[in-house]
Amino acid sequence: MSCLGAGTVLATLDRDRYEVIPVGILPDGRWVLTTDAPELLALSGRDLPSVSAVAPAAESGEIVPADPAATASAGGLLAGVDVALPILHGPFGEDGTVQGLLEIAGIRYVGAGVLASAVSMDKEYMKLIFQAHGLPVGPYLVVRDRDWAPLTQTTAAGEDDPALPAERKRVMDAVAELGYPVFVKPARGGSSIGTSKARDADELARAIELARAYDPKVLVEAAVTGREIECAVLEGENGGPPDTSLPGQLIIDGGEEFYDFEAKYLDPSGSIAIPAPIPAEHQAEIRKLAAAAFEAVSCEGFARVDFFYTPDGTILLNEINTIPGMTATSYFPRMWEASGLPLARLLDRMIATALQRRPGLR
Repeated sequence: MSCLGAGTVLATLDRDRYEVIPVGILPDGRWVLTTDAPELLALSGRDLPSVSAVAPAAESGEIVPADPAATASAGGLLAGVDVALPILHGPFGEDGTVQGLLEIAGIRYVGAGVLASAVSMDKEYMKLIFQAHGLPVGPYLVVRDRDWAPLTQTTAAGEDDPALPAERKRVMDAVAELGYPVFVKPARGGSSIGTSKARDADELARAIELARAYDPKVLVEAAVTGREIECAVLEGENGGPPDTSLPGQLIIDGGEEFYDFEAKYLDPSGSIAIPAPIPAEHQAEIRKLAAAAFEAVSCEGFARVDFFYTPDGTILLNEINTIPGMTATSYFPRMWEASGLPLARLLDRMIATALQRRPGLR
């Protein structure tokens, strides 16, 4: 997903205005200087591109990483860079870790800082902050690692105990009280990876196990009947309040029960209606809430805020994404384009905002 977005950004940046130095991060954590070849980062059928496609190779065919001494710090690898534009999703990219590295190196960067990145990535703390600011969120509960004991336990006599562990039973009872169906997701995941819908206790157990494969902390959310609405946000210019785009409504035409990874990236079945076909006053309220969510987590740069809109007109805040998708079909740039800000100008504004920010404490 990150590579798709990076390819779109690389293809859009004005080379007369910017000297672009593409940097990729391999799955094993190595940083590499890559070739400026956005065409190699495009989707090929259902195959997602990777950093390996644009990373230089030695005669042996192995990828050549950046100089190890430079890789030890962002300052070494990015020496002389005026501003970094992270297009990274998920843990160790969107969660404040890379942002912290750039902070230590004294390098300006586009987007949210360490705090906003971390709390927005962790959906438990994101929701706690929203609630503390009086913003409307739906019912949910958190399942921590200690709450999900192994099914097989040993009795005092040294025999296997077939009974459901007390910790799991408490979780199952709490979810039953929440009410089925529910959505289960990694608390610090993204792109709907590891997310599934559970209609009963058996499906719940499987869904929690799936989510735990990506994160030991799991979020269980009560399903909300209604539409999914999104709104794009930009940091205000010259210290002003955040700017918001026209809201868009997700429309899934491929039979998926929710907007999962395949619907987002691999199938052309999803679309978006901009502006969302809801009353004008509710569009305005969603934009107001999107700006409030942006400021509640001390966000900077850009973000996408997601909502549920119920049949009776109730608006619930779902989550904020501090590095939203930037592919050619992603909804963040499409909502801004529909609002009069095409991608090239959008990137110009994001970079200009970051350049105006001083390094160090905000």
